[in-house]
Amino acid sequence: MAPIGHLTQPTLRLDALARARQRAALLPDCLAEARRVANTVIAGWHGRRKRGTGETFWQFRPYVDGESLSSIDWRRSARDDHLYVRDREWEAAHTIWLWADQSPSMLYQSDAAPVAKESRALVLMLALAEVLSRSGERIGCPGVMDPVASRNAAERLALALSHAPAQTGLPDLGQVGRMSDIVLISDFLDPGDALDRCIGPAAKRGIRGHAIEVSDPAEESFPYAGRTEFRDPETGAKLVAGRAETIGADYRRAWLARRETLAEGVRRLGWTYLAHSTDRLASEALASAHVHLSGIPTAPRKVSA
Repeated sequence: MAPIGHLTQPTLRLDALARARQRAALLPDCLAEARRVANTVIAGWHGRRKRGTGETFWQFRPYVDGESLSSIDWRRSARDDHLYVRDREWEAAHTIWLWADQSPSMLYQSDAAPVAKESRALVLMLALAEVLSRSGERIGCPGVMDPVASRNAAERLALALSHAPAQTGLPDLGQVGRMSDIVLISDFLDPGDALDRCIGPAAKRGIRGHAIEVSDPAEESFPYAGRTEFRDPETGAKLVAGRAETIGADYRRAWLARRETLAEGVRRLGWTYLAHSTDRLASEALASAHVHLSGIPTAPRKVSA
C-alpha cells in the first residue's frame, strides 16, 4: 500500500468523505453511552466551586474589615464572638470548549480494548458536554460549534459533529476567548512540538486547558511477538519486525519517555494532564476531569515561555 502522500487528490477526497460518514454513523451510539456515563458521575458534580454572585450557599467565612456590613450573616455570627459572612457559589455561565481528535491514529483498537480510541474520545467529549450543560455552562467545539448554553448541548454537539467536515491535527484555538477553558482529547501522537505550538499561545492568553491522552492498552504494553508488520495510519509507512519481542523493552521505554515529556510540557504551561487507557471505564476519566474542572480559577496563570 502506497504512503498517503502518493494518493491522488480525488482519492483523498473520497477517503475524507468515507471517514466523515463513518464518524457520523458512530455518533448516535457514542451519545447514548455518553449519557449513561454522565449519569454515573452526575451526583458528585457540584459545578465550579468558587465564591461569587449566586443563590447557592457555599460556606461561612470570617468577616474582613472593609467589607459591606450587609454581607454579614447575623444569625451565624450570634453563635459566638466572631462575625461571619455567608458566601454563595459563583453561578455565572462559563464557556468550556471541548475537542476530540479525528486523526486516523484514533481508529486503532487492539484485541485488549473494548472500543477504539476515537469512540472513547467521543464518549468523553459528549459526556462532558452533558454534565457541564446541566451545570449551566456554555459548551462549544473549535471549528465545529459556537458556544451554546443549553440543556441539550451534548445532542447539539453530536449533530454538529455529524455534519462537520473531517479534520486532522490539533485544532486552531484562535477563536477561544480569554478566561475560557478547553478540553483536548487525543492520543497526542502528533509529530515534533505540534502540541506546544497549539496550546502555548492559548495558555499565554489566559486560557485554562486540560489535556486527556487516550491510548490503547497495546500501545503501552507492546504484546507483539514473532514476525509482525506495523503500519503508520497517518502516512501508510510500514515497518516489519522479524522478532517483535526483541524491541519490546526499548519501545516501552520510549513510550513512557514520550508520555513524561508530554505531561511535563502541558503542566509547564499551566494546563492539566490526564492519561486514560481504553481498557478502563470511561467514567473514571470523566470523574478525574471533574476534579480539574470543578476548581477553575478566574485569573490567568503566569506561564513560562
